Amino acid sequence: MSDTGSPGDEETIKRMAEDEAALSARLRALSQKLDKASEEAKAAERAQPSNEVNAQGMRLAFRIVGEFVSGVLVGAGLGWLFDRWLGTSPWGMIVLLLLGFVAGVLNVLRAVGKVAPPEARQVSSRTKKK
Repeated sequence: MSDTGSPGDEETIKRMAEDEAALSARLRALSQKLDKASEEAKAAERAQPSNEVNAQGMRLAFRIVGEFVSGVLVGAGLGWLFDRWLGTSPWGMIVLLLLGFVAGVLNVLRAVGKVAPPEARQVSSRTKKK
């Protein structure tokens, strides 16, 4: 005698096949959602600047502020000293404050790279003369 099984076994097998098909469909949908989410996360990570870039920007910003403020303060301090020493109040302060401002702007331009440092200009002028 062959064992063909009971009619209830066929229904159970059919239900299990349907459940497995539904599970596979849900698994594919979940896989697609996860792939999409990981691609979006990678794109967002690429769009955000790294901490190293932020640190370099902050370092340059503090250097620029320091160069400018130091030029102005040194000019003002020297002007005040000359006024006290020579008795030319307020002219020494005004003139040297303006010179300090110009020196500060020049230092900022050098720090940013818009103007070559004096050493580089001397080297390039020597090579042009030859």
